[in-house]
Amino acid sequence: MPFLTWSRFLNSVSDASGEQASDWAREVTRVSGLRPVHEAVNWLRSHEREIAEFQMSISRVPAPPFHEADRCAWFCERMRELGYAAELDGIGNVLALRPGCEEHGTAIAVTAHLDTVFPRDLEVNIWRDQTRLYGPGISDNGAGLAAMWAVASALQQAGIRTRSPLLLVGNVGEEGDGNLRGMRHLFGDERWRGRISQVLVLDGSGVDLVVTEALGSRRFEVRISGPGGHSWSDFGIPNPILAAARAIATLGTIALPLEPKTTISVGTIEGGTSVNAIPESVRVRIDVRSAEPEQIERMELELRRAFTDAANQTSAEARTTRKSLLLDIAVVGDRPAAALRPNAPILLALRAVDAQLGISAKPQRASTDANIPLSLGIDALAIGGGGYGGGAHTASEWFEPTAREQALRRILLTLLALAGVEE
Repeated sequence: MPFLTWSRFLNSVSDASGEQASDWAREVTRVSGLRPVHEAVNWLRSHEREIAEFQMSISRVPAPPFHEADRCAWFCERMRELGYAAELDGIGNVLALRPGCEEHGTAIAVTAHLDTVFPRDLEVNIWRDQTRLYGPGISDNGAGLAAMWAVASALQQAGIRTRSPLLLVGNVGEEGDGNLRGMRHLFGDERWRGRISQVLVLDGSGVDLVVTEALGSRRFEVRISGPGGHSWSDFGIPNPILAAARAIATLGTIALPLEPKTTISVGTIEGGTSVNAIPESVRVRIDVRSAEPEQIERMELELRRAFTDAANQTSAEARTTRKSLLLDIAVVGDRPAAALRPNAPILLALRAVDAQLGISAKPQRASTDANIPLSLGIDALAIGGGGYGGGAHTASEWFEPTAREQALRRILLTLLALAGVEE
Protein backbone atom coordinates (compact mmCIF):
# COMPACT_ATOMS: atom_id res chain seq x y z
CA MET A 1 0.00 0.00 0.00
CA PRO A 2 1.82 3.18 -1.14
CA PHE A 3 2.22 6.09 1.27
CA LEU A 4 2.67 9.75 0.36
CA THR A 5 4.63 12.28 2.37
CA TRP A 6 2.65 14.37 4.82
CA SER A 7 3.41 17.64 3.01
CA ARG A 8 0.62 17.10 0.48
CA PHE A 9 -1.88 16.57 3.27
CA LEU A 10 -0.59 19.48 5.38
CA ASN A 11 -0.93 21.84 2.42
CA SER A 12 -4.52 20.75 1.84
CA VAL A 13 -5.77 21.73 5.31
CA SER A 14 -4.47 25.25 5.72
CA ASP A 15 -7.32 26.11 8.09
CA ALA A 16 -6.23 23.46 10.56
CA SER A 17 -3.13 23.52 12.69
CA GLY A 18 -0.14 21.54 11.46
CA GLU A 19 -0.24 19.51 14.66
CA GLN A 20 -3.82 18.35 14.07
CA ALA A 21 -3.02 17.43 10.47
CA SER A 22 0.07 15.50 11.55
CA ASP A 23 -1.89 13.58 14.17
CA TRP A 24 -4.44 12.43 11.60
CA ALA A 25 -1.78 11.54 9.07
CA ARG A 26 -0.03 9.38 11.67
CA GLU A 27 -3.28 7.67 12.62
CA VAL A 28 -4.14 6.88 9.02
CA THR A 29 -0.65 5.45 8.53
CA ARG A 30 -1.03 3.32 11.66
CA VAL A 31 -4.44 2.00 10.71
CA SER A 32 -3.35 1.28 7.15
CA GLY A 33 -0.51 -0.91 8.35
CA LEU A 34 -2.63 -3.25 10.49
CA ARG A 35 -2.98 -6.82 9.24
CA PRO A 36 -6.81 -6.95 9.51
CA VAL A 37 -7.05 -3.72 7.51
CA HIS A 38 -4.83 -5.23 4.80
CA GLU A 39 -7.17 -8.23 4.73
CA ALA A 40 -10.19 -5.93 4.34
CA VAL A 41 -8.52 -4.04 1.50
CA ASN A 42 -7.66 -7.31 -0.23
CA TRP A 43 -11.28 -8.41 0.06
CA LEU A 44 -12.43 -5.17 -1.60
CA ARG A 45 -9.86 -5.62 -4.36
CA SER A 46 -10.83 -9.20 -5.16
CA HIS A 47 -14.64 -8.95 -5.01
CA GLU A 48 -15.54 -6.34 -7.62
CA ARG A 49 -17.77 -8.81 -9.46
CA GLU A 50 -19.83 -9.48 -6.33
CA ILE A 51 -20.03 -5.76 -5.57
CA ALA A 52 -21.30 -5.02 -9.09
CA GLU A 53 -23.84 -7.84 -8.81
CA PHE A 54 -25.09 -6.39 -5.54
CA GLN A 55 -25.37 -2.95 -7.17
CA MET A 56 -27.43 -4.32 -10.04
CA SER A 57 -29.63 -6.40 -7.75
CA ILE A 58 -30.56 -3.58 -5.38
CA SER A 59 -31.15 -1.22 -8.30
CA ARG A 60 -33.71 -3.67 -9.70
CA VAL A 61 -35.86 -3.29 -6.58
CA PRO A 62 -38.03 -0.18 -7.20
CA ALA A 63 -37.78 2.56 -4.60
CA PRO A 64 -39.93 5.49 -5.80
CA PRO A 65 -40.47 8.45 -3.44
CA PHE A 66 -42.47 7.42 -0.36
CA HIS A 67 -42.63 3.80 -1.59
CA GLU A 68 -39.19 2.44 -0.67
CA ALA A 69 -40.47 -0.41 1.53
CA ASP A 70 -39.52 -3.27 -0.83
CA ARG A 71 -35.96 -2.04 -1.23
CA CYS A 72 -35.67 -1.36 2.51
CA ALA A 73 -36.68 -4.94 3.30
CA TRP A 74 -34.32 -6.32 0.64
CA PHE A 75 -31.36 -4.30 1.91
CA CYS A 76 -32.10 -5.17 5.52
CA GLU A 77 -32.01 -8.89 4.68
CA ARG A 78 -28.68 -8.51 2.84
CA MET A 79 -27.15 -6.84 5.91
CA ARG A 80 -28.43 -9.64 8.14
CA GLU A 81 -26.78 -12.15 5.83
CA LEU A 82 -23.47 -10.43 6.57
CA GLY A 83 -24.01 -10.99 10.28
CA TYR A 84 -25.39 -7.58 11.25
CA ALA A 85 -28.38 -7.25 13.58
CA ALA A 86 -30.13 -5.02 11.04
CA GLU A 87 -33.57 -3.58 11.64
CA LEU A 88 -36.09 -1.15 10.19
CA ASP A 89 -36.89 1.96 12.20
CA GLY A 90 -40.26 3.69 12.39
CA ILE A 91 -39.97 5.41 9.01
CA GLY A 92 -38.28 2.58 7.08
CA ASN A 93 -34.57 3.36 7.47
CA VAL A 94 -32.37 0.27 7.62
CA LEU A 95 -30.11 0.44 10.69
CA ALA A 96 -27.20 -1.94 11.26
CA LEU A 97 -25.11 -1.28 14.36
CA ARG A 98 -21.60 -2.74 14.53
CA PRO A 99 -20.62 -2.57 18.22
CA GLY A 100 -17.32 -1.06 19.27
CA CYS A 101 -14.93 -2.03 22.03
CA GLU A 102 -15.86 1.09 24.00
CA GLU A 103 -19.24 0.15 25.38
CA HIS A 104 -20.58 3.68 25.78
CA GLY A 105 -18.84 5.40 22.89
CA THR A 106 -20.70 7.52 20.36
CA ALA A 107 -21.15 5.98 16.92
CA ILE A 108 -19.63 6.92 13.59
CA ALA A 109 -22.47 6.71 11.06
CA VAL A 110 -22.12 5.90 7.37
CA THR A 111 -25.28 6.43 5.33
CA ALA A 112 -26.56 5.93 1.78
CA HIS A 113 -30.04 6.79 0.56
CA LEU A 114 -32.24 3.98 -0.71
CA ASP A 115 -34.81 6.01 -2.65
CA THR A 116 -34.77 7.08 -6.31
CA VAL A 117 -36.42 9.93 -8.21
CA PHE A 118 -38.40 7.65 -10.50
CA PRO A 119 -42.20 7.19 -10.37
CA ARG A 120 -43.93 3.95 -9.47
CA ASP A 121 -45.02 3.22 -13.05
CA LEU A 122 -41.50 3.28 -14.49
CA GLU A 123 -40.26 -0.13 -15.60
CA VAL A 124 -36.88 -0.63 -13.93
CA ASN A 125 -34.55 -2.28 -16.42
CA ILE A 126 -30.98 -2.87 -15.20
CA TRP A 127 -28.38 -4.40 -17.49
CA ARG A 128 -24.65 -4.70 -18.11
CA ASP A 129 -22.67 -4.03 -21.28
CA GLN A 130 -19.17 -5.40 -20.67
CA THR A 131 -18.07 -3.60 -17.47
CA ARG A 132 -20.54 -0.72 -17.64
CA LEU A 133 -23.84 -0.94 -15.76
CA TYR A 134 -27.02 0.74 -17.01
CA GLY A 135 -30.46 1.58 -15.66
CA PRO A 136 -32.40 4.08 -13.53
CA GLY A 137 -30.75 4.66 -10.17
CA ILE A 138 -27.68 2.52 -10.94
CA SER A 139 -25.36 5.37 -9.93
CA ASP A 140 -27.64 7.52 -7.77
CA ASN A 141 -27.69 5.83 -5.44
CA GLY A 142 -26.80 2.27 -6.47
CA ALA A 143 -23.13 3.26 -6.28
CA GLY A 144 -23.43 4.57 -2.73
CA LEU A 145 -25.38 1.54 -1.53
CA ALA A 146 -22.92 -0.86 -3.17
CA ALA A 147 -20.03 0.95 -1.50
CA MET A 148 -21.68 0.64 1.91
CA TRP A 149 -22.39 -3.06 1.41
CA ALA A 150 -18.83 -3.69 0.21
CA VAL A 151 -17.23 -1.96 3.19
CA ALA A 152 -19.66 -3.69 5.57
CA SER A 153 -18.67 -7.03 4.03
CA ALA A 154 -14.93 -6.32 4.25
CA LEU A 155 -15.20 -5.32 7.91
CA GLN A 156 -16.90 -8.62 8.72
CA GLN A 157 -14.59 -10.78 6.61
CA ALA A 158 -11.46 -9.28 8.19
CA GLY A 159 -12.88 -9.32 11.72
CA ILE A 160 -11.84 -5.73 12.38
CA ARG A 161 -12.57 -4.46 15.91
CA THR A 162 -13.17 -0.72 16.23
CA ARG A 163 -13.13 1.27 19.44
CA SER A 164 -16.22 3.30 18.55
CA PRO A 165 -19.34 1.60 17.20
CA LEU A 166 -20.23 1.97 13.53
CA LEU A 167 -23.84 2.62 12.50
CA LEU A 168 -24.62 1.68 8.91
CA VAL A 169 -27.78 3.36 7.64
CA GLY A 170 -29.74 2.83 4.43
CA ASN A 171 -32.12 5.77 4.64
CA VAL A 172 -35.31 6.76 2.88
CA GLY A 173 -36.51 10.10 1.60
CA GLU A 174 -33.43 11.86 0.24
CA GLU A 175 -34.73 12.68 -3.22
CA GLY A 176 -37.17 15.43 -4.20
CA ASP A 177 -40.29 15.67 -2.07
CA GLY A 178 -38.78 13.17 0.36
CA ASN A 179 -37.33 16.31 1.98
CA LEU A 180 -34.62 14.30 3.81
CA ARG A 181 -37.31 12.64 5.93
CA GLY A 182 -35.19 9.57 6.64
CA MET A 183 -32.36 11.60 8.15
CA ARG A 184 -34.79 13.88 9.98
CA HIS A 185 -36.32 10.81 11.60
CA LEU A 186 -32.96 9.27 12.51
CA PHE A 187 -31.68 12.38 14.25
CA GLY A 188 -35.01 13.00 15.92
CA ASP A 189 -35.17 9.46 17.31
CA GLU A 190 -34.57 9.40 21.07
CA ARG A 191 -32.59 6.17 20.72
CA TRP A 192 -29.93 7.94 18.66
CA ARG A 193 -30.07 11.49 19.96
CA GLY A 194 -26.58 12.33 21.19
CA ARG A 195 -25.22 8.91 20.19
CA ILE A 196 -23.92 9.81 16.70
CA SER A 197 -20.84 12.00 16.62
CA GLN A 198 -19.94 12.03 12.92
CA VAL A 199 -21.67 11.12 9.65
CA LEU A 200 -20.12 9.99 6.37
CA VAL A 201 -22.71 10.15 3.57
CA LEU A 202 -22.20 8.00 0.45
CA ASP A 203 -24.03 9.45 -2.52
CA GLY A 204 -23.46 8.66 -6.19
CA SER A 205 -20.17 7.94 -7.92
CA GLY A 206 -16.66 9.39 -8.14
CA VAL A 207 -13.97 10.52 -5.70
CA ASP A 208 -13.21 14.00 -7.01
CA LEU A 209 -15.69 15.97 -4.87
CA VAL A 210 -16.37 16.25 -1.15
CA VAL A 211 -19.50 18.06 0.01
CA THR A 212 -18.62 20.15 3.06
CA GLU A 213 -21.29 22.84 2.74
CA ALA A 214 -24.99 22.06 2.90
CA LEU A 215 -26.89 23.98 0.25
CA GLY A 216 -30.16 25.21 1.71
CA SER A 217 -33.39 25.00 -0.25
CA ARG A 218 -37.04 25.78 0.30
CA ARG A 219 -39.77 24.57 -2.03
CA PHE A 220 -43.19 26.08 -2.44
CA GLU A 221 -46.49 25.04 -3.95
CA VAL A 222 -48.64 28.01 -4.88
CA ARG A 223 -52.34 27.50 -5.65
CA ILE A 224 -54.54 30.23 -7.09
CA SER A 225 -58.22 29.44 -7.54
CA GLY A 226 -61.24 31.29 -8.90
CA PRO A 227 -64.79 30.70 -10.16
CA GLY A 228 -63.79 29.54 -13.64
CA GLY A 229 -66.09 29.73 -16.61
CA HIS A 230 -66.54 29.93 -20.39
CA SER A 231 -63.88 31.85 -22.29
CA TRP A 232 -66.56 33.92 -24.11
CA SER A 233 -69.68 34.19 -22.00
CA ASP A 234 -67.81 34.51 -18.69
CA PHE A 235 -65.01 36.71 -19.95
CA GLY A 236 -64.03 39.28 -17.37
CA ILE A 237 -63.90 37.06 -14.30
CA PRO A 238 -60.44 36.82 -12.68
CA ASN A 239 -58.15 34.28 -14.34
CA PRO A 240 -55.82 32.30 -11.99
CA ILE A 241 -53.30 31.56 -14.75
CA LEU A 242 -53.06 35.25 -15.61
CA ALA A 243 -52.35 36.03 -11.95
CA ALA A 244 -49.70 33.32 -11.80
CA ALA A 245 -48.06 34.61 -14.96
CA ARG A 246 -47.87 38.12 -13.50
CA ALA A 247 -46.26 36.81 -10.32
CA ILE A 248 -43.75 34.67 -12.21
CA ALA A 249 -42.77 37.63 -14.37
CA THR A 250 -42.11 39.61 -11.19
CA LEU A 251 -39.93 36.82 -9.79
CA GLY A 252 -37.80 37.11 -12.92
CA THR A 253 -36.98 40.74 -12.12
CA ILE A 254 -35.65 40.12 -8.60
CA ALA A 255 -31.93 40.87 -8.22
CA LEU A 256 -30.17 37.74 -6.95
CA PRO A 257 -26.74 37.88 -5.30
CA LEU A 258 -23.83 36.05 -6.87
CA GLU A 259 -22.21 35.61 -3.46
CA PRO A 260 -23.71 33.87 -1.71
CA LYS A 261 -25.16 32.33 -4.85
CA THR A 262 -28.95 32.37 -4.60
CA THR A 263 -31.40 30.94 -7.13
CA ILE A 264 -35.13 30.74 -7.75
CA SER A 265 -36.63 28.31 -10.24
CA VAL A 266 -40.23 27.88 -11.37
CA GLY A 267 -40.30 24.12 -11.89
CA THR A 268 -43.89 23.26 -12.90
CA ILE A 269 -47.14 25.01 -13.80
CA GLU A 270 -50.37 23.00 -13.89
CA GLY A 271 -53.93 24.15 -14.40
CA GLY A 272 -56.87 24.65 -16.68
CA THR A 273 -59.19 22.21 -18.41
CA SER A 274 -59.57 23.49 -21.98
CA VAL A 275 -58.40 26.18 -24.36
CA ASN A 276 -61.92 27.66 -24.36
CA ALA A 277 -62.37 27.71 -20.58
CA ILE A 278 -61.24 30.20 -17.96
CA PRO A 279 -59.42 27.96 -15.46
CA GLU A 280 -60.72 27.35 -11.99
CA SER A 281 -57.21 26.91 -10.58
CA VAL A 282 -53.51 26.86 -11.26
CA ARG A 283 -50.69 25.24 -9.31
CA VAL A 284 -47.08 26.47 -9.45
CA ARG A 285 -44.10 24.75 -7.80
CA ILE A 286 -41.03 26.84 -7.06
CA ASP A 287 -37.56 26.00 -5.75
CA VAL A 288 -35.40 28.54 -3.87
CA ARG A 289 -31.76 27.79 -2.99
CA SER A 290 -28.92 29.53 -1.22
CA ALA A 291 -25.98 28.83 1.06
CA GLU A 292 -27.24 31.55 3.41
CA PRO A 293 -30.48 31.05 5.38
CA GLU A 294 -31.07 34.82 5.34
CA GLN A 295 -31.25 34.83 1.54
CA ILE A 296 -33.80 32.02 1.56
CA GLU A 297 -35.93 34.00 4.01
CA ARG A 298 -35.63 37.09 1.80
CA MET A 299 -36.66 35.16 -1.30
CA GLU A 300 -39.67 33.72 0.48
CA LEU A 301 -40.85 37.23 1.34
CA GLU A 302 -40.35 38.32 -2.28
CA LEU A 303 -42.24 35.28 -3.56
CA ARG A 304 -45.18 35.77 -1.21
CA ARG A 305 -45.36 39.47 -2.08
CA ALA A 306 -45.26 38.79 -5.82
CA PHE A 307 -48.11 36.28 -5.75
CA THR A 308 -50.22 38.28 -3.30
CA ASP A 309 -49.91 41.44 -5.39
CA ALA A 310 -50.62 39.56 -8.63
CA ALA A 311 -53.74 37.87 -7.21
CA ASN A 312 -55.05 41.16 -5.81
CA GLN A 313 -54.36 43.06 -9.03
CA THR A 314 -56.03 40.42 -11.19
CA SER A 315 -59.07 40.37 -8.91
CA ALA A 316 -59.31 44.18 -8.90
CA GLU A 317 -59.24 44.33 -12.70
CA ALA A 318 -62.09 41.84 -13.09
CA ARG A 319 -65.01 43.16 -15.11
CA THR A 320 -67.58 41.39 -12.98
CA THR A 321 -68.48 41.48 -9.30
CA ARG A 322 -67.99 37.76 -8.89
CA LYS A 323 -65.68 36.57 -6.10
CA SER A 324 -61.97 37.33 -6.07
CA LEU A 325 -59.15 34.90 -6.51
CA LEU A 326 -58.06 32.78 -3.56
CA LEU A 327 -54.35 32.31 -2.90
CA ASP A 328 -52.60 29.57 -0.93
CA ILE A 329 -48.82 29.32 -0.57
CA ALA A 330 -47.47 26.19 1.13
CA VAL A 331 -43.92 25.17 1.96
CA VAL A 332 -43.52 21.62 0.64
CA GLY A 333 -39.79 21.18 1.26
CA ASP A 334 -37.20 22.78 3.51
CA ARG A 335 -33.54 21.74 3.59
CA PRO A 336 -31.38 23.72 6.03
CA ALA A 337 -28.14 25.39 4.99
CA ALA A 338 -25.03 24.73 7.08
CA ALA A 339 -21.29 24.18 6.78
CA LEU A 340 -18.67 21.82 8.18
CA ARG A 341 -15.94 23.30 10.37
CA PRO A 342 -12.62 23.54 8.45
CA ASN A 343 -10.81 21.63 11.21
CA ALA A 344 -13.52 19.03 11.84
CA PRO A 345 -12.00 15.60 12.59
CA ILE A 346 -14.00 13.90 9.84
CA LEU A 347 -12.59 16.30 7.24
CA LEU A 348 -9.03 16.04 8.56
CA ALA A 349 -9.28 12.25 8.53
CA LEU A 350 -10.59 12.24 4.95
CA ARG A 351 -7.87 14.62 3.78
CA ALA A 352 -5.22 12.43 5.38
CA VAL A 353 -6.62 9.37 3.61
CA ASP A 354 -6.82 11.27 0.32
CA ALA A 355 -3.19 12.31 0.61
CA GLN A 356 -2.18 8.69 1.13
CA LEU A 357 -4.25 7.40 -1.78
CA GLY A 358 -3.34 10.21 -4.18
CA ILE A 359 -6.88 11.62 -4.35
CA SER A 360 -7.40 15.32 -5.01
CA ALA A 361 -10.98 16.17 -4.09
CA LYS A 362 -12.54 19.61 -4.42
CA PRO A 363 -14.86 20.93 -1.71
CA GLN A 364 -18.40 21.42 -2.96
CA ARG A 365 -21.67 22.93 -1.82
CA ALA A 366 -24.69 20.69 -2.43
CA SER A 367 -27.94 19.44 -0.96
CA THR A 368 -27.47 15.93 0.47
CA ASP A 369 -28.40 13.89 3.52
CA ALA A 370 -25.52 15.68 5.29
CA ASN A 371 -27.72 18.80 5.51
CA ILE A 372 -29.56 17.45 8.53
CA PRO A 373 -26.66 16.50 10.83
CA LEU A 374 -24.72 19.63 9.81
CA SER A 375 -27.69 21.82 10.71
CA LEU A 376 -27.73 20.15 14.14
CA GLY A 377 -24.04 20.86 14.76
CA ILE A 378 -22.96 17.27 14.03
CA ASP A 379 -19.90 16.87 11.80
CA ALA A 380 -20.85 15.38 8.44
CA LEU A 381 -19.72 15.32 4.82
CA ALA A 382 -20.74 13.53 1.62
CA ILE A 383 -18.54 11.69 -0.88
CA GLY A 384 -19.09 9.37 -3.83
CA GLY A 385 -18.84 5.60 -3.98
CA GLY A 386 -16.17 5.59 -6.69
CA GLY A 387 -16.17 4.66 -10.34
CA TYR A 388 -17.74 6.99 -12.89
CA GLY A 389 -21.37 7.76 -13.61
CA GLY A 390 -23.62 9.74 -15.90
CA GLY A 391 -27.22 10.34 -16.93
CA ALA A 392 -28.34 10.77 -13.33
CA HIS A 393 -32.12 10.93 -12.82
CA THR A 394 -32.80 9.47 -16.28
CA ALA A 395 -33.79 5.99 -17.41
CA SER A 396 -30.46 5.75 -19.28
CA GLU A 397 -28.32 6.34 -16.20
CA TRP A 398 -24.98 4.47 -16.23
CA PHE A 399 -22.11 3.51 -13.96
CA GLU A 400 -18.58 2.43 -14.84
CA PRO A 401 -16.85 0.64 -11.93
CA THR A 402 -13.30 1.27 -13.14
CA ALA A 403 -11.05 2.17 -10.17
CA ARG A 404 -13.89 1.65 -7.67
CA GLU A 405 -11.41 -0.01 -5.30
CA GLN A 406 -9.71 3.32 -4.57
CA ALA A 407 -12.98 4.82 -3.33
CA LEU A 408 -13.78 1.79 -1.20
CA ARG A 409 -10.36 1.97 0.45
CA ARG A 410 -10.98 5.66 1.04
CA ILE A 411 -14.29 4.99 2.80
CA LEU A 412 -12.86 2.12 4.83
CA LEU A 413 -9.75 3.98 6.01
CA THR A 414 -11.68 7.15 6.86
CA LEU A 415 -14.16 5.21 8.98
CA LEU A 416 -11.43 3.26 10.74
CA ALA A 417 -9.33 6.34 11.42
CA LEU A 418 -12.33 8.02 13.02
CA ALA A 419 -13.52 4.97 14.94
CA GLY A 420 -10.08 3.74 16.00
CA VAL A 421 -8.91 0.16 15.47
CA GLU A 422 -7.78 -2.28 18.13
CA GLU A 423 -4.42 -3.88 17.24
